Amino acid sequence: MINSFDEIIAKVKSKSLRKLSVAVAQDEPVLQAVKEAKENGIADAILVGDKDEIEKVANTINMDLSGFEVVDIKDIHEATLKAVEIVSSGKADMLMKGLVDTKTFLKCVLNKEVGLRTGNLMSHVAIFETEKFDRLLFLTDVAFNVFPTLEDKVKIINNAAKVAHAIGIEEPKVAAVCAVEVVNKNMPNTIEANALAEMYKEGKFEGCIVDGPFALDNAISEEAAHHKGVTGPVAGKADILLLPNIEAGNIMYKTLTYTTDSKNGCILVGTSAPVVLTSRADSSETKMYSIALASLVSSHGKEN
Repeated sequence: MINSFDEIIAKVKSKSLRKLSVAVAQDEPVLQAVKEAKENGIADAILVGDKDEIEKVANTINMDLSGFEVVDIKDIHEATLKAVEIVSSGKADMLMKGLVDTKTFLKCVLNKEVGLRTGNLMSHVAIFETEKFDRLLFLTDVAFNVFPTLEDKVKIINNAAKVAHAIGIEEPKVAAVCAVEVVNKNMPNTIEANALAEMYKEGKFEGCIVDGPFALDNAISEEAAHHKGVTGPVAGKADILLLPNIEAGNIMYKTLTYTTDSKNGCILVGTSAPVVLTSRADSSETKMYSIALASLVSSHGKEN
């Protein structure tokens, strides 16, 4: 089982090279990540945007553009739509957001003619590698679905499980995380977490083990779970943390990012191709790891 981003990159390199389409590529951290991805054999890229600006940024980071296809479109909306169309037409395998606002970017992703919509719920999956744990931690949804319903949470779990499968985790353990590990009628998320656990027992999930509610400590720490008497195959061993809403998820994401010596990558799934949708504040390293993750998800189930 893969337990680090180094192992993710090694697995990506064992697959055929995937191609990334970058929307409005004239952004330094994005181009730095694209450069590193190319140099590390993680992905090739088509750069869509203002060619003059792309060249200026490339010069500042000593990036040789001769090995990249550059599509010169200066209008941000048109450039984003073209980047999406490149993916939906099969000329690239995955999409990345560059110097474009998220609203415009997602509007183009959902475009009826050339977009990446599938009819499935889109959700965000973030993966963290930390020194504290001997496994990768999946967080979902920390950036897209604001207050997911019970039905949404089922789909979010299934989306995250597919990402885990691509990495090599055959049956990821999913913990529905709340403030406490007991059902409390005054805390609706604990009721929904319990409902998800019952759905699992009824055979309504495939390819993953789902349980809840859990407090965060007894979802990820076997010692905490034992101390509190929380049992079951997921207790203390969770791979995927289903956060109750975007507030809890985003706070946890940024806490791990800024207070731990961790590595992370994140993508948007539920689309016809994986989408690299990182925060503007994320480092080029995080963006590069996200490209690697998208590449692995894109190649999953396909021949090398």
